[in-house]
Formats: sequence, C-alpha cells, structure tokens
Amino acid sequence: MMLAIIPVAVGGSLLNHAYKREGQFDWLMALTVVMALISLFSIPVGLSLSLVRDYARTYQSLRQKLDEVNRLSAQMLAHEQEKQLLLASQNELLEHQVAERTNELKQSLTELRDTQNQLIQSAKMASLGELTAGIAHEIQNPLNFVNNFSEVSSELVAELTEEAAKTERDSGLEAELLADLGQNLRKITHHGGRASAIVKGMLEHSRSITGERLPTDLNALIDEYLKLAYHGIRTKDHTFEATLTTDLAANLGLIAVVPQEIGRVLLNLFTNAFYAVRKQKQNAPGGYKPEVTVRTKRTENQLIIQVRDNGTGIPPDLRQKVFQPFFTTKPSGEGTGLGLSLSYDIITKGYGGSISLETGENEFTEFTISLPVS
Repeated sequence: MMLAIIPVAVGGSLLNHAYKREGQFDWLMALTVVMALISLFSIPVGLSLSLVRDYARTYQSLRQKLDEVNRLSAQMLAHEQEKQLLLASQNELLEHQVAERTNELKQSLTELRDTQNQLIQSAKMASLGELTAGIAHEIQNPLNFVNNFSEVSSELVAELTEEAAKTERDSGLEAELLADLGQNLRKITHHGGRASAIVKGMLEHSRSITGERLPTDLNALIDEYLKLAYHGIRTKDHTFEATLTTDLAANLGLIAVVPQEIGRVLLNLFTNAFYAVRKQKQNAPGGYKPEVTVRTKRTENQLIIQVRDNGTGIPPDLRQKVFQPFFTTKPSGEGTGLGLSLSYDIITKGYGGSISLETGENEFTEFTISLPVS
C-alpha cells in the first residue's frame, strides 16, 4: 500500500510542475511522468502478482496434500474396518472353538469323574475282599468254639438225662453237670456274639455311606483289624509268618469316630505293611524276620497311631506321591493306587487330622496318624 501511495504523490507533483512551466503544458514532461509512474507501479504490481502466484502454488500444493491425506485416511479407515471385520470374524470363530473345547473338556471331566468313581468303588471292593479273606479265617475261630462247646454240651445233656433216669440219683454229679453245661452255654454265647460282631463289621465295611460317629475303643479296633489283615495275607501265602508287636496306650479312652472308616484306614495300612515285609522276606537273606509294629498314644489334644514295618521301604523319588490318587508302588494288577489316597482323605478331610510318612529304602516304613481329640 505504501509503495502505491509514493508513486502517486511523486507523479502528481511532476504533473503540476509540467503545467506551471511558462504557462504551457509540457507533453514531454507529462510523458516522462507517465512512464515514470508506469515504471514505479510495475514494481508493486509485479510483486503482488508474484505473491499471488506463490500463494496459488502453495494453495495447490496444500490442496493436493489435503487430498492425499483424505485419500490415505479413507484407505486407513477402510483398512481399519476390514481389520475390525476380520477381528470380529476371528473372535466369533475363536468363541466357537472355545465353546466346543469347553464342551469337550466338560465331557472329558465327566468321564474322568465317572472313571474315578468306578476305580474308587473297585478299590473299596478290593478292600472288602481283603477284609473278607481275613474274616473267613477269623470267623472260623469262634465258630469252632461254638461247635465244640455245643458238642460237649450235648454230651453233658445226655449224661444229665441218663442220671435223671436212675432210681438213685447223684445230686452232686447232677450239679457238676449243670455247672459245666451252664459254663459251656456262656462260652457258646460269647463266641457266637464274637462271630456276629465280625459279620456285622463286614456288612458295615461294605457300605459306601458315611456312618455315625460312635464312642469307639480304638485299641480293640486296631487289634481286630491287625488280625484280619494278617489272616488275609496268610490266605494268599500259607507259609508267610510275621511278628506282630503292639504297644497300645491304656489311657486312650473312647474316641468318637466312624468305626468302618477308621477300619478301612487301618486295614489299608496293615495290608501294605504285610505286603512290604512279605516282599522283603522274598528278597532278603535267610536271617530276615518280618515284623509289623503298632503303637498308640494320647496327648492333651491328639491321638497318635503309628504303623511301622521293617519291609522294603519307599524310594526317595516316590515318597511325595504315595498319597496321590491312582499312584501305587505295587506291580500292575496288585494295587489300584487308591488305598492311601482314600485313607488320606478320610483322616484329613473327615476328621481334620493328618497322616505322615517316614521311610528308609530296604529298611522300614512308618505311617503316623494324628487325630484331634477334645
């Protein structure tokens, strides 16, 4: 703007000068002024045109860049939409695969639980088989007593009948015969009750339903199942013999437990102990003497049961696995791997106690059961 004002002012001054010269209009001067004005005006006009061209080029460049940005944005948007569609499709496919896999896993889990239940039932039946083998031997003893005393009692009744038929009766002999007969009947009753208790225990052991906790003499229960386990293994090997050592505390009292459950635990531990010493006997030198020891003791708030054998022991790499389901150190077909697992669950989950293991390979194995008592 300033460049345009300056030429106009200068041109006006020169034209006035051309008019004033001798009162005549000087055309040469005017032409000079006009040319000067044209020359002066050409600078800002050229500069303005240059600026306009630069602005036009800049605008065109910016416009092209803006169009390129819009094109790239559209491409990116289209690409992003394509990615979103692909991602949605992949997510849908993945969800479908996850659903199928989940259903397969649920089905596998159901089948595994069914198989586990079947194996657990098989283990219970195997345990029942061990118990039955022991019972078959154990129940024979009271039955033999019942049969023997019944036979003797029959003879006493015959003698008493014969004496009563005599004209001159011996009252002293009759009294003696009656006393013997009464003693025999009491023994028959005792051993009949013993046989009945064994049968009852077998029936209760076969039940899968958890029974009611009853005040129980654990020392008597231990002694009973120790003999059952011993006779059970002897039915398999009549030549097998072992020393049974018991150190049972007299101050245990009656403990509230389910006898069938604790009986299963004891039978499993005793059976394993006899199995271990029998195997050791087969592998050890001639001087080896199998021995199974059972101890009980009571502290202020705990009842301790220890079962120890001098058998094969357990290798170090297997000691952490003995309570795992389906794990067994026995050869295939001789163990289900559920005995110690079930025992562990009964003691820990059923009674809030603990069961631990100490062992030395080819030396000994000792299981310690701790039951809380009040």
